[in-house]
Amino acid sequence: MSTKNPASIKKQAAVAVLAALGVTALAACGTDDGGEAAGKSGAPAPKTVTLVSHDSFNASKEVLAEFTKQTGFTVKVLKAGDAGEAVNKEILTKGSPQGDVFFGVDNTLLSRALDNGIFVGYQAKGLDRIPAEYHLDEEHRVTPIDSGDICVNYDKKYFADKKLAPPVTFDDLAKPEYKDLLVVENPERSSPGLGFLLGTAAKYGDDGWQDYWKKLKANGVKTVDSWELAYNQEFSGSAGGKQAKGDRPLVVSYASSPPVEVLYAEPQPKEAPTGVSTGTCFRQTEFAGLLNGAKNPEGGKALIDFLISKKFQEDMPLQMFVNPVAKDAVLPELFTKHGVVVEKPETMEPGKIAEKRDAWIQQWSSLVLK
Repeated sequence: MSTKNPASIKKQAAVAVLAALGVTALAACGTDDGGEAAGKSGAPAPKTVTLVSHDSFNASKEVLAEFTKQTGFTVKVLKAGDAGEAVNKEILTKGSPQGDVFFGVDNTLLSRALDNGIFVGYQAKGLDRIPAEYHLDEEHRVTPIDSGDICVNYDKKYFADKKLAPPVTFDDLAKPEYKDLLVVENPERSSPGLGFLLGTAAKYGDDGWQDYWKKLKANGVKTVDSWELAYNQEFSGSAGGKQAKGDRPLVVSYASSPPVEVLYAEPQPKEAPTGVSTGTCFRQTEFAGLLNGAKNPEGGKALIDFLISKKFQEDMPLQMFVNPVAKDAVLPELFTKHGVVVEKPETMEPGKIAEKRDAWIQQWSSLVLK
């Protein structure tokens, strides 16, 4: 949840929740891939394991250095755009992947990735520490890594100044007092945008969600292609949005977005400047998998094991602003103080997502973009 800031650009994190830019090598002691593919007779084992991910992946240098110390492998991270874009790239390169492990496919896109065979099965060590609710693939082609809730965020100052109560539910967003205030992401291009669409389908049903979106359109909803544009350009409540003079005080983001607005502010405020409309949320779980055709499958397996280790799981909240899935991971105080626990998020079975997703996206485009 999602997304999701390497150390070299951490000062930019105040304007980018769950986002980082470019192709980055982390904890790398060189860029050599170690030679030929593992498994060839006489070929040396690669010294680098390559993790392909969406732009929101981040981990502290100290934690990735610990992985190198434990295994001898260094980690190279290739960032490939938004989650949907990154998954599509792996589908197009199936069998000849850019890396060894893919991180960031979520429950909204999982069936697409599995149906296209981009992963091979691997049962990670320590999997018993992850509750059954997160295990969505019996063949262990993917391993659950984190969870989060896609929700509308609001600009507290805007609503205080207007003496207007912020919206709480999906129904509220279609009310006239919130006209021209909401910006959302295109579900065809953006993982949060798709999660929000699925949340409305879960809330209003197969026959009701389209009428709901007609109401949102009539109420002035604005659509942009990515979370980055929505949150850091259009949303008036984020540090980036303030700099860009964004004028939309409602945005589809994450329940865990407020802590980053505190963490990277100078000085840190006692209270987050943004809030969460907890009746607008959809539960997202992210997975990692060993890529079909990986050059370094042994390094890839070791990395997946490490991604669910206590050390990595406890590093994630303030790096990617997501919740760990391991039962023994402890959340940092800043995350628990300024984040929001969503008691009853909307959810949907992966099978139904697989069956309906593409048709729903097409219907949404016809309703909202035309």
